[in-house]
Amino acid sequence: MRVRVFIMILMLLSLRSSAQADSLLTGVGQPIADSLDIEDGEVVYTENVITNTSAMKLFFEKLYLLEEQKAGKVNIVHIGDSHIQADLFTKRIRETLQKRFGNAGAGFTFPHRLARTNGGHYVRFTSNTEWESRRIIHPSNGIEIGLSGIALSSDTNFALELEVRDTDYTFNTIKIITPGNVPSFDVATAFKIISLESAAPKKIVHKIKSGEVLGTIAEKYNVTVGAIKKLNGLTNDKIRAGKTLKIPTEQKEVTPVKRSEFIPLGLTADSLCHYYHSEKALSKLYLLPGRDVKNHSLSGLVLEKDTPGILYHSIGVNGAKASDYNRYPLFFEQLPALQPDLVIISFGTNESFDKIPHEEFVQQLNLFIKNIKAKNPDAAIIVMTAPPSQLRKKYPNTYAGTYSKQVQMQESRMKYASWDLFSILGGTYSVKQSFAEGMITSDRVHYTKEGYEKQGNLFAEALLRAFENYKTNRK
Repeated sequence: MRVRVFIMILMLLSLRSSAQADSLLTGVGQPIADSLDIEDGEVVYTENVITNTSAMKLFFEKLYLLEEQKAGKVNIVHIGDSHIQADLFTKRIRETLQKRFGNAGAGFTFPHRLARTNGGHYVRFTSNTEWESRRIIHPSNGIEIGLSGIALSSDTNFALELEVRDTDYTFNTIKIITPGNVPSFDVATAFKIISLESAAPKKIVHKIKSGEVLGTIAEKYNVTVGAIKKLNGLTNDKIRAGKTLKIPTEQKEVTPVKRSEFIPLGLTADSLCHYYHSEKALSKLYLLPGRDVKNHSLSGLVLEKDTPGILYHSIGVNGAKASDYNRYPLFFEQLPALQPDLVIISFGTNESFDKIPHEEFVQQLNLFIKNIKAKNPDAAIIVMTAPPSQLRKKYPNTYAGTYSKQVQMQESRMKYASWDLFSILGGTYSVKQSFAEGMITSDRVHYTKEGYEKQGNLFAEALLRAFENYKTNRK
């Protein structure tokens, strides 16, 4: 009996020891998933820092000039998956940075609702027609998918209303990004009401009085008894006081009819987009079909103020991986329209659930970075690791831990900075505690509003600390 107990203790100790690592590798470099109990590992929090910040020198210098001179705009573009599409995480970062450096506008926005998916909260979109849509995670079937990661198109006569929900994000300039920079849309800031006259049949209703019969009523209105009976569906001459009868008549009445007519505005074009600028701040605008264009495709919109500050552009697609974006050259061709000074990359969650080997994850990540640099050579890059999650709500996601290590191992060689969100939140075995604290949802993948806001606060804190260090050592 003692021998059996001793063997069991040794087995438990061995299992616990092997579970301490964030990632267990087989001979071919693959994490062992779905094999460990979620109770097994220790939760270890690392320091909240951005590493290899030397790769951010150009960005920090532009941020420094914005702060000193109170002029110009600094553009940050955050690209990723569902953690980014919801714009809860990025919203907290945006508002924190804009409070410090100035609010230059809402930045990139897209009618996610018309694509039947979730999106940001600053702008509400409505339309009078259905739109066709396709996300980058699906086969393209020849459809061009650009900067939003979602194709949205219509070949009908439409009006698309854009209305800002938050008065802090009224705008002076709207940029319209389309495949091939085709002038697919006109814009209007208002519409006028035109009154028309319509000759409709006059409606006469008679309330039956006590003692009245159909004959006297018909005589009063100069119509036949048969016509009254037919219009009211009567099968006999019996009527009752207090009821009403519709009276047939050939008389006409004039009724005013109101018709909306939009007033199109002139758009200016450059090599990347069409745009409209207003001296007066706008909170509402309409997109209308461009003339001489049969199919109207929208890749995205940018809303900017005339004031200096930060534009924090958020682009995310539910279910997306780096490899999905890499399949669509138009995404990278349109990215310069946002004039990025810093690009933040957030992938890893969907790759981990597909159990993609870390070699393939790194290959696709590096290709994504290469594609960005090809069109935006001066943009600094931060690679943000995926937050902790569980596979099938039950097993530790060791893949995400492996990806996190790989991101940091190559940051100097690839000349990017990195922020290890995975380890900052506690690593592989932190999900149970995060759930108990109300930071992660029951799917053990997506975080709650409070969880995303915590992540946003942590990143903004790390970025501002790195910026202060830059200023201290600036020559």
